[in-house]
Amino acid sequence: MIINRASIEALFIGYKSAFQGGFESIRAVDSFYKQIAMEVPSTKSSEVYPWLGAMPRFREWLGPRILNNLRTHDFTIRNRSFENTVAVPRERIEDDEWGVYKPFFKQMGSAAASFPDELLAEAIVLAESALCYDGQFFFDTDHPVLNADGSTSVAVNHGGGAGNRWYLMDLTKEIKPFIFQQRKKPEFVSKDKPTDDNVFDRNEYVYGVDTRCNVGFGLWQMAYLSRQPLTAANYSAARAAMLAFKADNGRPLNINPSHLVVGPSNEGAARKLLMNDAATGGESNEWKGTAKPIVTQYLT
Repeated sequence: MIINRASIEALFIGYKSAFQGGFESIRAVDSFYKQIAMEVPSTKSSEVYPWLGAMPRFREWLGPRILNNLRTHDFTIRNRSFENTVAVPRERIEDDEWGVYKPFFKQMGSAAASFPDELLAEAIVLAESALCYDGQFFFDTDHPVLNADGSTSVAVNHGGGAGNRWYLMDLTKEIKPFIFQQRKKPEFVSKDKPTDDNVFDRNEYVYGVDTRCNVGFGLWQMAYLSRQPLTAANYSAARAAMLAFKADNGRPLNINPSHLVVGPSNEGAARKLLMNDAATGGESNEWKGTAKPIVTQYLT
């Protein structure tokens, strides 16, 4: 290949096209994060979510309106910067071997598209020891809730245990258990000018992708974690706990535990519990179809 501005621009377009092809191939499927997290655009370094925990109720309008005294929570998600960079030796381009790198750039695009899944899985695992909007761990045994009489009780969305994690979630609402915050979408860029240091000093072209985003916690009421064995009894206990969740002032939240999220180690148990006609003892399986299984390798 004759190295000139036109050929280098064509090379960039080719690699970017391969990257975009890999990116779109992953985004076209039902990504893990799209099922679990609410996607929120960001316009600055961090975003504050004061409405988390604010669940006002309707009342019959008999006289002047009554302002709800809502507790606000300044829960903040700060954006983080991420990058992925590769160098291509200039000799490989001169020798017309640039095509051998196209599959790599396609895989680079796939990695960029699935990166939110990795971030989300990291947040889910850390949620046992990370604070959410009410000042408690996201998965905890003592979330404070105001009762109708003004007293305070606690709610539990952690089933305990020490085994492999499984999660029961309500993914039917607009607000999801987790938030994916996007400040800057993945951008494919290059350093390929003859005067760039990498070309002049190291005789290589550099291509990279960068993005700004983060994952944070939405409503803890939409998710329940257990590290107990995934049995019918423990699944039943998790459902019962979620169905009993109430908003402040004692109003039912209408929680619908719709999805069971597991790693590969619990896939068999999840499918057996939710898809088999018969239970272990041969009797009718009362839990069939009560939730949809989501199996992900990110939760190992």
